[in-house]
Amino acid sequence: MTALTDRSAITADPRTLIPPDLFSRLAESLARRENLTAGHAERIMEQALAFLLACGLNPGARLSPSPEIDKGWHTFLTYTREYAAFCSRVAGRFIHHTPDDAPDAESASRPETERIGRTIETMRAAGLPVDAELWIPSTACSQCHQGCYDDPGTEG
Repeated sequence: MTALTDRSAITADPRTLIPPDLFSRLAESLARRENLTAGHAERIMEQALAFLLACGLNPGARLSPSPEIDKGWHTFLTYTREYAAFCSRVAGRFIHHTPDDAPDAESASRPETERIGRTIETMRAAGLPVDAELWIPSTACSQCHQGCYDDPGTEG
């Protein structure tokens, strides 16, 4: 596992953000739950880790995952201890998964393509890899409410 201070290694391979055995467990869990190939689940988990690092590097940006990346985020959330330790290390705070289905939610007023486009731009600006095929928005999120985002204002 690479230290967060070694940004070149982190941006080259998001897998280095967590121990290899944890990455394998997450990808296997995702593949089973979503009926995906191992390779596809690994790609999703890599992008979910890159997305979460982008959230950590850009507090207050309210970045949004694509529905595919959200599947990886949900998977990581189920490993609560590991997820909390990861968040503390890469963001210095817990990265909350907050659906924006509230009527007054700022993100709800922006189209999904705009929110995801801004997230991709932020990731690229940070030097993080973007697997464009996984970021193309679909018409419906299979996890929760469409438009989930990192809410840095929620403590927990």
